[in-house]
Amino acid sequence: MSKRKICVVTGTRAEYGLLYWVIKSLNNDPEVALQLVVTGMHLSPEFGLTYRQIEQDGFPISRRLDILLSSDTPAGITKSIGLANISFADAFAELQPDLVLVLGDRFEIMAAATAALVARIPIAHCHGGELTAGVIDDAFRHAITKMAHLHFTATEDYRRRVIQLGEHPDTVFTVGGLGIENIKRLELLSREAFEESIGFKLKTKNLLVTFHPVTLENASAGHQFRELADALLQQEDTGIIFTMPNADTDGRIVKAMIHEFVDQHGDKAIAFESLGQLRYLSALRYVDGVVGNSSSGIIEAPSFHIGTINIGDRQQGRTKAQSVLDCSPTKASIQQALKTLYSDPFKKRLPMVENPYDGGNASEKICDVLKHAELNNILKKTFYDGPKSNP
Repeated sequence: MSKRKICVVTGTRAEYGLLYWVIKSLNNDPEVALQLVVTGMHLSPEFGLTYRQIEQDGFPISRRLDILLSSDTPAGITKSIGLANISFADAFAELQPDLVLVLGDRFEIMAAATAALVARIPIAHCHGGELTAGVIDDAFRHAITKMAHLHFTATEDYRRRVIQLGEHPDTVFTVGGLGIENIKRLELLSREAFEESIGFKLKTKNLLVTFHPVTLENASAGHQFRELADALLQQEDTGIIFTMPNADTDGRIVKAMIHEFVDQHGDKAIAFESLGQLRYLSALRYVDGVVGNSSSGIIEAPSFHIGTINIGDRQQGRTKAQSVLDCSPTKASIQQALKTLYSDPFKKRLPMVENPYDGGNASEKICDVLKHAELNNILKKTFYDGPKSNP
């Protein structure tokens, strides 16, 4: 009996961290031939050449697709999508996978799904049905859902939304947030080991800050980050750990401003292109809260019983735990959220917070479906209109 060839696509450090246990399970399974296609930010020196972490983890990389992320303008990113389409077409023609697994909503994942669909390769999609109203990725995610044949959602609400998009319930599986499994299975660093690993001594108070451009708003990245930076400067005896934004439109504006902030306030701030999964999750263990607009503040942070200050519209529409504080991208609103974050009433309720994305062993559920799903007629999808009612 031949092994099922399952091709996993990854383009960013965060996405790889979420897929880690799925990749590990597939790589160790004697019934599966893992194919790993690495692209996007992983291959960019500007974003830390994070493909090296994949190699260090012992996973064989089947193809590296450099899509030249040399520009963060709309035209530049559109051209990267075009190159990604061509590159994935060639890779899939050579690898001939039985199934392609993708996660999320980024433009390189949209290109991978497009190439797989045209090549008549079944697509499995993780984290569909979610909303990020402030970014173009929202449209990419829903488009990938319509191209995919198997769906792994983080919550029941998201499962219902995928079905609402016309996907048959039998193909949509609630598995929980993939990032939660990392929290449960990784042995995190001690405080001292974490400080040594980042070369930074934590303060009395500490914040982990990730701020991505809101790509559906014109010329707002610099202004919004300046408001955030001004609010952070008002925090006394507070250590600030920045992680850099993804390769999105205007991402370089935010990166330059972070470097400027750290250069001017190196006694209280440090920045990283990529902390890696172990250091990132260890950071969540020791900081008081997550600040910015990253999905990690919504999905992973609540499991550490810390607060999240969610700025602006980027994550608008996601299911959120009670530990998430929404605020506007203004200095005054962010300052008020920080005041609430450190208030006694808020801190007292954090230990009771339940994470809506904690669905158990997500990788085991996903791998079981990937291994046993019937693929012969899976490409012929019909639009599911819901249960028929009697007249």
